[in-house]
Amino acid sequence: MKITTYQPNDMLKRIMVALIAGLLAAVALNFFLIPAKVFQAGLSGVSQLTSLLLQPVLHTGDITGWLILLFNIPLGILGWFKLGREFTFYSILTAIFLSIFTVIIPVHTFSTNPLMNGIFGGVLTGLGVGLALRYGFSTGGFDIISLVLAKTTGKAVGSLMFLTNLAIILVAGFAIQWESALYTIISIYCMTRVVDSVHTSHQKITAMIVTSHADEVIAAINEQLIRGITVTNSWGGYTKQQNNTLWIVITRYELYDLTQATLSVDSTAFINIMNTIDVVGEFLTNDQQAERKRLMQTDKQ
Repeated sequence: MKITTYQPNDMLKRIMVALIAGLLAAVALNFFLIPAKVFQAGLSGVSQLTSLLLQPVLHTGDITGWLILLFNIPLGILGWFKLGREFTFYSILTAIFLSIFTVIIPVHTFSTNPLMNGIFGGVLTGLGVGLALRYGFSTGGFDIISLVLAKTTGKAVGSLMFLTNLAIILVAGFAIQWESALYTIISIYCMTRVVDSVHTSHQKITAMIVTSHADEVIAAINEQLIRGITVTNSWGGYTKQQNNTLWIVITRYELYDLTQATLSVDSTAFINIMNTIDVVGEFLTNDQQAERKRLMQTDKQ
């Protein structure tokens, strides 16, 4: 039987996500955070602070966008070696989009209320960061550091981001004013909550896949993920045809890869996603999966 191949343009899709994520973060900066002197999380916040402190010295306008690009270079190198080339490529691309949009979009004040600016700026930033992480990359900057820590500790990415941004809050308080620091705390908190809502890689889910091409689907999944798969015989109540049901526990972060792998060999597969409260037994981390793949490739050679 001929399998209908599912071939989405994955690269184009991720580039579009990178563009949208960069645009959301730039809008948050220029429309809400910069006018209120409330600082964004990560290197964008560092860039804001640096730009604000350099303006009276260098007699320049706001150069936040250019500084974002400059500061992301060393962390891009870190991501290249620690998180993979594909991840780093799209992360740096997102940082470039963010930098370009921050430069070309004029700073505009929608509200003079710093609390509202902090909340809306944090929510928009969180949407951009969470969307990028959901598709397997980041907006650059401290996201890379947070993901390195998340891979090591298994904690929620948003909470780790909050910890890495304490320095921004302190510098904002001492160098600018403590009111800006307090509003920055609120903005970063809103960002982290949205990030954890959109990107929930620390949460486990169970996927139930009904397919008549079980061997092909399992092979495609195993190329992307190293997860245990339970196979049960089943049959369609409407079609009366024999098929198989595959059961697999994954993280939400892996759902995109699982779906792409399944539909790439069986576009008619039925995938049901269920929340999983807890997992007892071996559940490999990203690093453990990478090590298993490395050993498997070594054995094949």
